[in-house]
Amino acid sequence: MTAPREPDHELEDRLSRRLLDVFIRAALVLALVLLCYKIFSPFMTMMLWALILAITIYPLHQMLAARIGGRQGLASTLIVLLAVAVIITPTIMLASQFGDSVQGLVHSVRDNTLQVPAPSDRVASWPLVGEKAHALWSQAHADLPALVKTMQPKIGELATKALGMVAGLGGSLLMFIFSFIIAGIMMAWGEAGAKAMLEIFERIAGLARGKEFTALSTATVRAVASGVIGIACIQALIIGVSLMVAGVPFAGVLAVVILVLGIAQLPALLVTLPVIGWIWASGDYGTVAAAAYTVLLFVGGMADNVLKPLMLGRGVDAPMPVILIGALGGMATTGILGMFIGATLLALGYQIFMRWVADNPERTRPHAAADDSSPTVA
Repeated sequence: MTAPREPDHELEDRLSRRLLDVFIRAALVLALVLLCYKIFSPFMTMMLWALILAITIYPLHQMLAARIGGRQGLASTLIVLLAVAVIITPTIMLASQFGDSVQGLVHSVRDNTLQVPAPSDRVASWPLVGEKAHALWSQAHADLPALVKTMQPKIGELATKALGMVAGLGGSLLMFIFSFIIAGIMMAWGEAGAKAMLEIFERIAGLARGKEFTALSTATVRAVASGVIGIACIQALIIGVSLMVAGVPFAGVLAVVILVLGIAQLPALLVTLPVIGWIWASGDYGTVAAAAYTVLLFVGGMADNVLKPLMLGRGVDAPMPVILIGALGGMATTGILGMFIGATLLALGYQIFMRWVADNPERTRPHAAADDSSPTVA
C-alpha cells in the first residue's frame, strides 16, 4: 500500500497569493471604473447625443469636405454654425412670439378686453365632452373674468408647470447646441474615431465580427435618425402646409407641436383630429371644403404609418420590426435618446442571437455520422 501524499503547502500558498492578487486587482479596476463613471456621468447624455449626431451627419460632412478641398475642420465648422443658426433662430423667434402672446393675453384678461366668441350649437353635440365644453365656452363668452376668478388656483399651477417646462426646454436646447459642437469635433477627426470604434468592436466581438457589428451600429443609428426624425420633419411639413392652406390659426405653432410629437413617437392625430373638429364646428367652411380639409389632415396624420416601414429599417441588416421595437422600447425607458440606444442594442442582440442559432454544432453531426456509417463498395 502506498502512503497518502502530504499536501504541498508551498503550492497552496502560491495559489492563494495569486488568487488574492487577482481579487485586489479586480477590486481596483472596479473602483477605477466606478470613479470614471461618476466623473463622466454628468456629460453622458451630451456625449451620446454628440456621437449620434456625428454618425448621422458624417456622410454630409464628407460630401462637404470633398467640395472644399478635403478640409475636415472647415467642413465641421460650417455644419456646426449652420446647425446652430437653424436651431437658435427659429427658437428665439418662437419664444419671443410666445412671450408676446402670453403677455397680450394677460393684459387682455386683466383689462377685461378679451372677447371670447359664442360657441356653435354643434359643440353641444360632440360625444362625451360636448355638453361640458359648450357650458364652459358659454360661461367664458358671457363672463370671462368670473370664470378666470373661479379657476385661479388651477391657472397658477398651470403657470408654474409651464415655467418649469420652458426652463427645461432652455436647458435641453443648450445641451443640444453643445452636443452639436462636440459632434463637429468628432467629425473633424472622423477617420481616427472610426478606426478606434472598429478596434473596440474587434476587441469585444473578435476580428471576424468587429467590422460587421461596427457597420450594423452605424447603419442602425442612421436608420433611426432618418426613420424617426426624418419622418417627423416630413409629416410636420405636410400637415403644416395643409393647415396653412386651410387657413387654420397658429399653423406654424401646430406644425412645431406635430414635429415634437413625431420625434416622441406620438401620433399626429392628437393635433389633427381636434383641428378637424374645429373646422366643422367653426362654421367658416362649406361642406365640400371641410370634407376636403378633413381628408387632407387625416391622411397627413396617418402618413408616418406608411413612411416608417419604408425608411426605418433601410440599409440595416436586421428586420424593421426589430428596429422599431428597439426604438419604442428605448424611448419608453430613457426618453428620445433611448430610441437610438435601444434600436442599436436590439439590432446587435438580434444579430448575435441569430449567429448563435446558425452556429448549431448538432446540425453537422448527423451528416458526418451518416458519411462514416455508409457502406463501402468492395
